[in-house]
Amino acid sequence: MRMSALLVAILSASAATAAASVETFIAAPGPLAPLAGTMLTPAGKAPMVLIIPGSGPTDRDGNSPYGIKASTYKLLAEGLAAHGIGSVRIDKRGVGGSRAAVADGNAVTIADYVTDVKSWTSAIRKRTGASCVFLLGHSEGGLIALAAAQGATDVCGLVLISAAGRPLGEIMREQLRANPANAPILPEAMTAIDALEAGKRVDVSHMNPMLMPLFAPQVQGFLIDEFSYDPAKLIGKVTKPVLILQGERDLQISVADAQRLKQAAPEAELVLLANTNHVLKTVNSDDRQANIATYADPALPLAPGVVETIANFVVKP
Repeated sequence: MRMSALLVAILSASAATAAASVETFIAAPGPLAPLAGTMLTPAGKAPMVLIIPGSGPTDRDGNSPYGIKASTYKLLAEGLAAHGIGSVRIDKRGVGGSRAAVADGNAVTIADYVTDVKSWTSAIRKRTGASCVFLLGHSEGGLIALAAAQGATDVCGLVLISAAGRPLGEIMREQLRANPANAPILPEAMTAIDALEAGKRVDVSHMNPMLMPLFAPQVQGFLIDEFSYDPAKLIGKVTKPVLILQGERDLQISVADAQRLKQAAPEAELVLLANTNHVLKTVNSDDRQANIATYADPALPLAPGVVETIANFVVKP
């Protein structure tokens, strides 16, 4: 089948833009040492997007030691560059190139991550001359973006992708209950969440080993802090433009979360993408294992509409 001349021209222009993009290292001041990131910029002056990672030891490309190799943030950066939009994707404090920024990457609060976002925003503006920066937060990064946008004057707008619309404790309960295999550990998990929500640490000396990755002593301080935030209350105070982007086959964050955010911020733009999961890959069935398999496949492209929706929001007049 022959492609139309118009389609060929569009694809050629997109490829040319991507090819003209320049990828460079960028750093921002951190607590003990610089924070590290990668900047991808198209030729000429371009709007800039800061990609804020999700939970755990997630690196600048969107991967982590816990089996996540989808390279979602790298693919986002490349897709945005093809639309003439620059980006900076970052290693969180204590992770990858930002490992030396703190003595203990687990000893952190949402406020600490907000401080880092502000440091990044300043560094990007200084490097590029941009008057403001879009904050793109994925998963837990959405909460950090919301917190960082409170009263900020150097933020152009927010892109919240797979972002919770409820406090984390509610999300964790829902995620644990959604997997039938978790039935034997549910009572212990619910008790631990209740305690952390009340600001109390949990004794793990006799905890089921399956729950240790969630409730290890070194992360309990962060969980207590994060449990205290309600994303819906934060978004209601944001005065900048907001895009809420949610996949309908997301196993971790539900459409109901996106709708709760939209209800709290009626002026925000809400886009639901069919057959799109948490790492923004295409999933065509309700098969849980098939969905999770995409988390480990960097060769899979982003689902249709992901990059286009974000690009249209960023360049909107």
